[in-house]
Amino acid sequence: MGQFMRQYWLPACLSSEVKADGDPVRLKILCEKLVAFRDSSGRVGIMDHRCPHRCASLFMGRNEEGGIRCVYHGWKFDVDGKCLDMPSVPSHQDFKDKVHAKAYKTYEANGLIWIYMGESQDAPPPLPEIEATMHSEAEIWCLQRDCNWLQALEGDIDTSHVGFLHVGSLQPDDLTEDHPMRPTVLNRAPEYEVAQSDWGVMYGGYRPNDDGQTSWRVAHYMFPFWTQTPNNRFVTRAIARAWVPMDDEHSMLFDITCGVDAGNPAYTSTLKDGTPLFAPLEYAPTTTDWFGRWRSPDGEKNDWGIDRDSQRNGTQFTGIANITMQDQAVTESMGPITDHNFENLAPTDQMIARVRRRALIAARAFATKGTVPPGVQDPSVFYRARAGSFLHEPGAKLADAYQAALGKAVRWPAREVEAAE
Repeated sequence: MGQFMRQYWLPACLSSEVKADGDPVRLKILCEKLVAFRDSSGRVGIMDHRCPHRCASLFMGRNEEGGIRCVYHGWKFDVDGKCLDMPSVPSHQDFKDKVHAKAYKTYEANGLIWIYMGESQDAPPPLPEIEATMHSEAEIWCLQRDCNWLQALEGDIDTSHVGFLHVGSLQPDDLTEDHPMRPTVLNRAPEYEVAQSDWGVMYGGYRPNDDGQTSWRVAHYMFPFWTQTPNNRFVTRAIARAWVPMDDEHSMLFDITCGVDAGNPAYTSTLKDGTPLFAPLEYAPTTTDWFGRWRSPDGEKNDWGIDRDSQRNGTQFTGIANITMQDQAVTESMGPITDHNFENLAPTDQMIARVRRRALIAARAFATKGTVPPGVQDPSVFYRARAGSFLHEPGAKLADAYQAALGKAVRWPAREVEAAE
């Protein structure tokens, strides 16, 4: 699966995390220890943290005058890994033209820095046309999760948990009639329709609404580790969430949204009486170690900040005030890599089962036959995915309801953005 993922462009970090001639930043992606830096002209480089001379870490390096200089012997490299200077070697023995740091191709657009870690560094594939990533004013936030990437991702494609984990203490009268969570509170046991797609797998969780229409929550799995969750209003907002593997037991979430409404209602809205539905997400202070970015102060060490009084009195079904940390707690509580043989999947878990199978079949086809992974050469397939909640006339199938909602949606086209050399 690691080689499979290397065929795609991957989110690496936010643009705001690297400053021109600023401190290098440690990144861990697909089990590789990397450093990111922005040179004097604004170009971004991401490379193996080991200097190719004596393997001292370039994280300790000096980011200066168009490159990063190792503090051990002064060897200097540009963002492409080319050795620019070898000051510890006599000039007549200089061989800098033969030395390269292991550097990866990068691309910067709309506040996000991408990395391509495949073998075709001279001819990388096109970037995926994921709608939310193509908006110049997209909102992006990150969070590190201490578990396997697929385990984390599966929380996004499990819609039946919402009626309990997130809104289990609410009653319909607690929410306004147009609140996107109200149908879930009315009926906590949705029916499902799941379909394979060119970009991965999609599902629609549907249930009757009290106005006679059918409430749909449509979401997607997109290769290799993207989701689109259904908490947005489908017509006016786009979302994409990447679960980038740091290693087998840690993943980094990139949550990207854009739209014309006031934000994601599930995260920012209030009850009918004005009480906030969830508390804001908090972060622990950033440190410079491999797992020091975008961490929550809560975790297994303090039971994810659970408040048992809040759980008992009905303030929060879980006793955890932030919606993202509710997901964090249950997925991390499974352990870093859960044993799926212990599970008893239900009909409402069919999306999870289909995604596991779809990803496994595609990865095996790549490994055994060299089959190009879905969407690598045709990135436009990802643009056809849009997620969210909406109401539709009763009796419709997923394909018809989805196409009707898609026809009303406000879409954002790609913008031309220069690649970071």
